[in-house]
This record gives sequence, C-alpha cells and structure tokens, in this order.
Amino acid sequence: MAAEAELGMSRRTVLASGAATAVVATAPASAAAAQATTAVKAVPTMPVSFEVNGQKRDLTLDPRTTLLDALREHLHLTGTKKGCDHGQCGACTVIVNGVRINSCLSLAAQHQGDTVTTIEGLGTPEKLHPMQAAFVRHDGYQCGYCTPGQICSAVAVLDEIKRGVPSHVQADLTGKPGFTNIEMRERMSGNICRCGAYSNIAEAMAEVAGAKA
Repeated sequence: MAAEAELGMSRRTVLASGAATAVVATAPASAAAAQATTAVKAVPTMPVSFEVNGQKRDLTLDPRTTLLDALREHLHLTGTKKGCDHGQCGACTVIVNGVRINSCLSLAAQHQGDTVTTIEGLGTPEKLHPMQAAFVRHDGYQCGYCTPGQICSAVAVLDEIKRGVPSHVQADLTGKPGFTNIEMRERMSGNICRCGAYSNIAEAMAEVAGAKA
C-alpha cells in the first residue's frame, strides 16, 4: 500500500485503466467488422431473363453468378453438375442457342434473352430423348455424375456434325464431316468420365447417329 501511495495510484485505478485500454483497442476492430458487414449488404444485383427448357425465367442475381450456379442454386435444376468448376471436365455442359457450353465458365448475365436447354429439358422418364434412351441401352454411365453433361454434349455433337462444323481430326476441312467413331470421340474429348465408360458412350452416340443418317 505504501508503494501505491508513493506512485499516486491504487490497485483499483490500475484495473480501471487496463479495462479502458482494452475497450479502446477493440474499438477499431469492431468498426472494421461493421464496415465489412455494410460492404456485404451493398453488393449490387441485376435482373437477368432467359428461356430455360421452354420456360421464361426472370432472376435477380449478383453479376458474378455463373450460369451453372443460376441453374442449380436459383432455378433448382440440379441435373447439371458442378465437377471441376474450371471448364475442364464437361459435367456442367448445357446447350445455349443450340451450341454446347461449359456453364461454369459463363456468367448468367451474358445470357440475357438466350435459350438454354439442360438435361431436364431433353426428355422425361416417361418420354426419354433418343440419346438418353441409347445411353440406357448401352450402359453409357456408371456412377452417373458426368452423364447429364455427356448427354447434352452428345446431342450437340451430332448436330455439329450435321451442320458441317469442322473438327481437329477432319481430313478435309472443305468437306462435310461424317458420323465416324473417331469424329465423335474427338468432339467428346472435353467430357471426362472418371468411371471410363467411353466405349459405351461412343456406342450410344453411334446408334443415334445411325438413326439420323
């Protein structure tokens, strides 16, 4: 007590000073947290409208939302799968305006007014699309995770060949590509099947291509 008297401060004063210092130290952190919360709430949104599987859909989205996330998280069309999320596996393939794309690499806002077809829009369990039926007959899937993207891509590939879109294996780029095994395999190379059902997928595509020929 004598020492405290000499310094002009008591134990209670020391404790009170320490508490005040702690409050001052945490104040900037609290202010920063409040600013961060405000920043999150201030994220802008924008209206996006497109046609999905024959139905017009109007959404209000963060501009950074990918087409894949718009389909899965906002429209609940979970048939389109998120695989690598880097455009390397093809699990997220959908058909936009008749052309297949990796929906994980495309922003939803880029597709204002577009027509999007997902696996849900190709066929139903009661009335399968010919490619879906062929996949079933030829066991073109095992775990099934990549199958929606494989089927959407396969449908678009046959249309590409029919329209004369050239490929890397086409011998004569001035001619029209054929529905050959190597032609279809080359065009499907962006769709990865980790179960290895490639030969069965090729057989399913050949069956549908033969019916189209």
